[in-house]
Amino acid sequence: MTILDSIRRQLRTVIEWRNPSPEALFSQWSDNGDEIKNASKLIVNPGQGCIFVYEGQIRSVHAEPCMVELSTANIPFRTTISKFMQSFESEHKAGIYFFRTTKVLNQKWGTLSPIKYEDPKYGIPVAVKAFGNFSYRIVDPRDFFVNVVGGHTDFTTSEFRTVMAERLVQSITDHIAECRLSYTEIDAQREEVAAGMAGRLSSDFGKLGFEIDDFRIEGINFDEDTVRRIGRIADLTAEAQAVKAVGMDFSSVQKLEALRDAAKNEGGGAGAGIGLGAGIGLGQTLAQTMGQAVTAPQPVGTGGDASARLALLKQMYAQELITAEEFTAKKKQILDSV
Repeated sequence: MTILDSIRRQLRTVIEWRNPSPEALFSQWSDNGDEIKNASKLIVNPGQGCIFVYEGQIRSVHAEPCMVELSTANIPFRTTISKFMQSFESEHKAGIYFFRTTKVLNQKWGTLSPIKYEDPKYGIPVAVKAFGNFSYRIVDPRDFFVNVVGGHTDFTTSEFRTVMAERLVQSITDHIAECRLSYTEIDAQREEVAAGMAGRLSSDFGKLGFEIDDFRIEGINFDEDTVRRIGRIADLTAEAQAVKAVGMDFSSVQKLEALRDAAKNEGGGAGAGIGLGAGIGLGQTLAQTMGQAVTAPQPVGTGGDASARLALLKQMYAQELITAEEFTAKKKQILDSV
């Protein structure tokens, strides 16, 4: 078998990348060694390309389907026999590197750590993570071979994903931080953010010999602290708007709530005394607040602001700020004033 292999190595060869793995991005042809005989045939099939390296130099790059006759200094049998002093090994080495020219689809990406910046609308620190997918293809195989593949005999899409992950995520992180979109805006503008990444990615990765296509942001997640802060702001904003709508100030509502909570504290004798005092204070505060609302000048012909005051009264009753008797009495007082 060894003799047959030796004889086979002396014959002209048909070189072809057959049944490449779906994960293969670059692959060195090595079926018949690296002493490619002169006039061997190189076949490049659709969806493939090939780089011919001879004596340490890139001699040709084929990115389209073709059949090429290779020219080397290795003459079958003659060259090998003449290299007796070199253990029959020729110095005229050749490397055939096939590569994938079709798009590599559905590649996942995600930020490794939260992107932190100050929310321009709320003025609070926010931290966001993003994830999505993209496609890519080799557009300059020579640069890609020199700058990325290097001395690898085989290079897979998984290995390439590791090489590019840090660069890709860094570009995305910088872009999102520079956009400084508010918490309420960033999710709705995912497509705009992704489109804005196109120029940055083309510049960064074009230098490595490939281009990114169909870049997408599938989701954006804020950390728990950011969600909690935004939720608190939203609650306070809603309360402030409700208070403003019924003509009260926020401190009055806060005082009523504090008195209500104190009135519910019935733990022990001291608690009962606090509850009694809080109940008296609650009645006085309520009477003062509602009395001011009743006696305040009302617009002529509008029936005053009775609807708003009745709505406030109903809300107080629902929140147990007043008793049923107080609710009935104040309701009658408001209606009588109309």
